[in-house]
Amino acid sequence: MTEPAQIAASMSGRSRAGPRRRHWWRWILGGVALLIVLGVAAIAAATALNPGPVALGLPGGAVNSPSGPLAGTWRVEPGSAAAFRVRETVLGLGNMVGGSTGSVTGTVVIAGDQVNTASFGINLTTIRVSGKQQPDVAISLATGRYPEAALALARPVTLPAGFATGRTVTFTAPAEFTLRGVARPVTVTLTARRDGTALQAAGSIPIVFSQFGIVEPAGHGAFGSLADHGTAEFRLVLRRAG
Repeated sequence: MTEPAQIAASMSGRSRAGPRRRHWWRWILGGVALLIVLGVAAIAAATALNPGPVALGLPGGAVNSPSGPLAGTWRVEPGSAAAFRVRETVLGLGNMVGGSTGSVTGTVVIAGDQVNTASFGINLTTIRVSGKQQPDVAISLATGRYPEAALALARPVTLPAGFATGRTVTFTAPAEFTLRGVARPVTVTLTARRDGTALQAAGSIPIVFSQFGIVEPAGHGAFGSLADHGTAEFRLVLRRAG
């Protein structure tokens, strides 16, 4: 084969190979794009279908008639819990996320129909999200330095009529909430009742994260974000001391 013919054949081979290579690159890039789209869709679907944590409320089951005096000192017992809930948004779809702990301590002092004092502590290092510890929660709440949150009644509160005789009541109470070493005045919304020899209460507190120096976990990245506010909740089961 003459030299011109060899050059022509070589150029013809390269021209045929070029389109084939470009064709395969299109398939590879298209496949990667499809995987990204499917992954994003899966994240969005999981976010939309996840119902999120249920708000803490009064214990379920039958309620017994009140037994024993109301006045006295009442202590937190097993069955109590504290939790947080915050709205998460992923690709424009939102749901509620949160964590909880059963590590709650505290006392309530009642005289007549009035709650004179109430104070509670929550061990933040024991919070679990979907049953697991989450490093992002520990970082946001700075649990290494501030392992406990505290809630204390700001001033005495009169119990609504009917509570002593067994009626379920709902009321608000002024309190001070301490988180990450920062104490802020808050208004607690409470639902409470007597159940046999126990007192039961469930409450919630709206929290603006910036007021306590809480920042969004770094793990949420470009596809998701958390709201700048949330709700702290608790369920209390109390029994008379002694």
